[in-house]
Amino acid sequence: MDIETTVADGVLEFTLNRPAKKNALTEAMYLAMLEGFAKAEADDSIGAVLIRAKGDVFSAGNDIGDFISAVQKGHGLAAADFVRKLASFPKPLVAAVNGLAVGVGCTLLLHCDLVYASEAARFSLPFVDLGLPPEAGSSLLLPRRIGMARASAMLLLAETMDAREAKEAGLVNGVVADDELAGVAREKARRLASKPRAALMESRRLLRGDASEISARMEEEFKSFVAALRSPQTQAVFAAFLAKSKQESQ
Repeated sequence: MDIETTVADGVLEFTLNRPAKKNALTEAMYLAMLEGFAKAEADDSIGAVLIRAKGDVFSAGNDIGDFISAVQKGHGLAAADFVRKLASFPKPLVAAVNGLAVGVGCTLLLHCDLVYASEAARFSLPFVDLGLPPEAGSSLLLPRRIGMARASAMLLLAETMDAREAKEAGLVNGVVADDELAGVAREKARRLASKPRAALMESRRLLRGDASEISARMEEEFKSFVAALRSPQTQAVFAAFLAKSKQESQ
């Protein structure tokens, strides 16, 4: 399965399990996680969610071929539903980033309460290079998290941030050795799940601020994103990307 789901010690753990494809996210993977989030929200025994990945890449972002196919078929874009759920999910979210985090693989971290990275982690937001605007509320949340100067370098120039820089900027809580990453992230998630639930969730709600502001920005981004997908320039970029991927796989 491309998404492994386990529950232990009050923590629901999603493991991206598509390492041969750099854990690029497909519609099926989004739907699997959406189903897991729905169960976790309804299950009082689950106090936190951990997102991690197998292999040496956290996530290369959306699987472009799968994403384009979903758009062409007129599907409801599970990717958009996924980021909306991240923003509205009431329980703590923890992420363990074990390598490259690209696109939505990076923006999803902005909705996590605690993020831990391996020394090999790198963070990249190449939306503009693909002819796309930001998504997942990143145009609002990233400058708040790391400052306008760093956010502009990532979102406009598509500059990559390494683990050390991410820690200094406040994008991640800590950087740990590769072989310790999963254990550290699980321990933090378990600590969250063990705390008084009502106080934890209310504290989290207050820390996150105005949910309607984040939701409104996400919807504004989504409209711009959909419009960009229809543009000849972006379609040409995607076509070139797919042609290169096909050639490399032969």
